[in-house]
Amino acid sequence: MVNRIPPRFVPTLTEVVHSGPVPLAPSSPPALSQDQLAQRVLQRVDLVLDRRVREAIAAVVIEQTDQLVPLLRDRLEAVVRQAVAEAVAEEIARLPNRG
Repeated sequence: MVNRIPPRFVPTLTEVVHSGPVPLAPSSPPALSQDQLAQRVLQRVDLVLDRRVREAIAAVVIEQTDQLVPLLRDRLEAVVRQAVAEAVAEEIARLPNRG
């Protein structure tokens, strides 16, 4: 006789095998403790708050950026004008005097 190892999921004689119909779905939902219910509610609230807080922050950032654009444009224009004026003045100062 050849000693063969049985497949991995074959029940052995030491295991108890139950037969009979297996319920497809529980007839009623399992009872939740107050802690479990509170935990579930907090998880849902956390997800909603996370999304809504991100949306609120994004809206505020957009509003603030819209208000900053004109101010930044004015200041940048002034800085560029000053830089150009200084560069032109330096170049004029380097030119030999014509006379």
